[in-house]
Amino acid sequence: MNPDPRTFRAHGAGTTRPAPQGPRRWPALVLLFAFVALMWVVEAGDQVIQSVVGPAQSLDDYGVRPLSTDGLPGILFQPFLHGDWAHLLGNSIALLVLGSIIAMSGMGPLIRVTLISWVFSGVVSWILGGSGTVHIGASGIVFGYVVYVIVRGLFTRRFLHLLIGLVIGFYYGLEALAGLSPLLEGVSWQGHLGGAIGGVVSAYGLKRDRKQQTVGAGQPRRNAGPSR
Repeated sequence: MNPDPRTFRAHGAGTTRPAPQGPRRWPALVLLFAFVALMWVVEAGDQVIQSVVGPAQSLDDYGVRPLSTDGLPGILFQPFLHGDWAHLLGNSIALLVLGSIIAMSGMGPLIRVTLISWVFSGVVSWILGGSGTVHIGASGIVFGYVVYVIVRGLFTRRFLHLLIGLVIGFYYGLEALAGLSPLLEGVSWQGHLGGAIGGVVSAYGLKRDRKQQTVGAGQPRRNAGPSR
């Protein structure tokens, strides 16, 4: 009798184990689009509040306020707050394009890069942002995505990752470098820097995971039968 196609027999062993599953691409894409859609819902609510109450009551005030304990919750809210529709649209396009590339590797990498870039962007904004400023927007996550896609091939040593990294680096590279300049007014280079650091950290995590998988795959099994 043929074994269940969803299982495979270990070499020399008498038991079967579940076959390795591929990356969960569709759930990752759904999560990505839902994440961006939530940003649009929040911005729509902010626009309604400003039209009814006035600009003084904007949700943007809940962004990251550097070196203020009251501004720490802004790390959580920062990616959902945008100055206007144009700001949101620019970030949304970049998030969907770059996020979809990452989502092709599955749910885990997408969640990891998003959360690490999110936190690093917010923390660096809070530490270096400057007194009296408020930092909003998802561009820190965008920078995390950009850097992650560019450098992950250096850690995974996969040709496809290297090729995609070169293409993204060519397309977004100059814009990313410009976004890290402290000379640009009204741009949170601190948040961009933090997100970029998060992208590198996330890519390095891939190298560690692959090393652990390689070691695990190379461990001999005990009580294995003779080879056939």
